[in-house]
Amino acid sequence: MRYNHAVLNGEIVQINRGMVYAAGAYICWGLLPFFWKALQGVPALEILAHRMVWSLLVVLLLLSYQGRWEWLQVVLVGPRILLTFLTTALLLTTNWFVYIWAVNAGYVVEASLGYFINPLVSVLLGVLFLKERLRFWQAVAVIIALAGVVYLTFSYGALPWIALTLAVSFGLYGLMRKTARLPSLEGLTLETLLLFLPALGYLLVLEWSGQGAFGHTTATTNVLLAASGLATAVPLLLFAAGARLIPLSLLGVLQYIAPTLQFLIGVSVYHEPLTWTRLVGFCLIWLALGVYSIEGLLQRNVAVRAQSAN
Repeated sequence: MRYNHAVLNGEIVQINRGMVYAAGAYICWGLLPFFWKALQGVPALEILAHRMVWSLLVVLLLLSYQGRWEWLQVVLVGPRILLTFLTTALLLTTNWFVYIWAVNAGYVVEASLGYFINPLVSVLLGVLFLKERLRFWQAVAVIIALAGVVYLTFSYGALPWIALTLAVSFGLYGLMRKTARLPSLEGLTLETLLLFLPALGYLLVLEWSGQGAFGHTTATTNVLLAASGLATAVPLLLFAAGARLIPLSLLGVLQYIAPTLQFLIGVSVYHEPLTWTRLVGFCLIWLALGVYSIEGLLQRNVAVRAQSAN
């Protein structure tokens, strides 16, 4: 009994530590609008290029510190892996660019909607590409979310393309990374490595033409551009550490921290408009997420009880 009690305490400590890591990652992602807004004077494409270049330097330093280079041999003998990660790199580029542009163009609230929708998009992609089956309440959640998107489309008179682009690009990215052979840090290293030369080339062209911001603006902007690598790598590492320690269902609930913070920042700090019409659409999305999250937690509890009975 003492042994079981010690094991239980160890599991609780592990879960608590995992929750701190995962929540820290989502809080970092939720606060990113402040970071990108501070670079508002720099074009989104140039910010993106800096993010790619500095992110590579950060992850290379981390890999050098940990001495984790054996994955390179797997990549060199597997062209299919390179093709997979070239695709994920392009999806990540699309997601990063649209998000940075949306924040600095005053669409933080719509960007947050994309990350609210993302879990449901991931469920739908799992059904379409991995032949997963939707449980009844999961299907209900997807239908409610779809109704919310349709309602927003008709109330706007236009498709909420920012939210849908962010949700679909990150959903497809997650789908491909789910079946990829490289772990999180090594995968991000390969993605940024593939993006490095085009990004560096673009920055050099800007510098040569006298349009580059880095080194020709305020010290604060220079530091923030260089820090974009840390702003990318730190939450990803926290997320990877947390994901290993806590159940997927708990991770799924915690992920709403980021879009909730983004939404609150957009409305309360940057005073983006939130009409009643828009709020109704958001409430439908939130209802869908509530149904999806509660269903997932109930299913996990049933599975845990069944396992305990055996």
